[in-house]
Amino acid sequence: MKQLVIKGKKELNGEIKISGAKNSIVALIPAAILSDEGATLYNVPNISDTKSLIDILEVLGCKQEYRDEVITIDTSNMKNKVIEENLAKKLRASYYFMGALLAKYNYAEIYFPGGCNIGTRPINFHINGFKKLGAEVIIEGNKYIFKADKLKGASIYLDFASVGATINLMLAAVKAEGKTTISNAAKEPEIANVAELLNSMGAKISGAGTSEITIEGVKHLKWGKVTVIPDRIESGTYIIAGALIGKNLKVSGIIEENIEALLSKLNDMGVDIKKENDSIIVSKPKEYKAINVKTLVFPGFPTDLAQPITVLLTQAKGTSILEETIYENRMGHVPYLQKMGAKITVNDRTATIEGATPLKGAEVVATDLRAGATLVLAGLVADGTTKINEIEHILRGYEYIVEKLQNVGADIRVVEE
Repeated sequence: MKQLVIKGKKELNGEIKISGAKNSIVALIPAAILSDEGATLYNVPNISDTKSLIDILEVLGCKQEYRDEVITIDTSNMKNKVIEENLAKKLRASYYFMGALLAKYNYAEIYFPGGCNIGTRPINFHINGFKKLGAEVIIEGNKYIFKADKLKGASIYLDFASVGATINLMLAAVKAEGKTTISNAAKEPEIANVAELLNSMGAKISGAGTSEITIEGVKHLKWGKVTVIPDRIESGTYIIAGALIGKNLKVSGIIEENIEALLSKLNDMGVDIKKENDSIIVSKPKEYKAINVKTLVFPGFPTDLAQPITVLLTQAKGTSILEETIYENRMGHVPYLQKMGAKITVNDRTATIEGATPLKGAEVVATDLRAGATLVLAGLVADGTTKINEIEHILRGYEYIVEKLQNVGADIRVVEE
């Protein structure tokens, strides 16, 4: 069993370069199979989710080469196959193959997707959208079957602006006959990144990144290419690290407009932030102000940073309130922060944090990806040694997290327990 071992209170100084976005690459790889020829993706993060999706490509008969942050995917000899449970359950984003295979073959079989246990995360928005496009949906045990004589464009309204449903329906509609409109679409930047790839293939998508997306169906998609956008959640995680224990920590290769909600909250807390081209330079202030945080869909405060910012709120003088509105099970990190000395009470999806409280090292468990990142942050600022178990969750979404933190002064390492 692998553990992350962190000796806290080491000042962070230097530069961390941000990798390609996990939440983009997990949709871009399934999107690439829609091409009749293939695609080249640049700035691809070397994370376990990427590798899990490559495993699915190989089952589908796609040739691929992945090196130096570039993946080339050849779909010319691709075949439609069942995506078995052992592959589908490795990550939530395996569900993007539903929309892609349905669009390409009018048929898809895939077992229930996996991923972090942060709530029920139903895919009814995806399924209802597929039905509107003309697909029949059958559930056999823990397997979905999607089939259609042909897909036809439709007007689809999402009751909730779901990122996954927005992308999946965009994929499904690309080769549908006629025009599809997705209203109340999610506006996250990763959606525009996927549309950029599809449009490079010859798709006709407009409005991606706004609340209404229009797709004109096409019959043929050529070779496509795209650069994966910088990971805004990784950016935010390291900026929070700098706010906790940094001295002129430079986080580079970011898109500032994608993390404005976080920067605004850090400014309210009194964190020292300087902006420089595509970089943020952040230092720990003498004192933090308590604030309230409410997660919202983009461009609001991201749910994926709700857990990491909790550590910072433990260091703020006074009472802070964190309200999670997206997922009902985002508090898996709280018992472990309490074990480390945090004063946090939880009522349903709302956490009340009393500060400032010193944190002390402890043995803890990463219950999900962002909870794991949160415990890394806690370990960096805690007195003594923190040991984190089940670190495979963290490695799903943070490329070279150990090396990046070591390079700026953290005492962090992976050990075999």
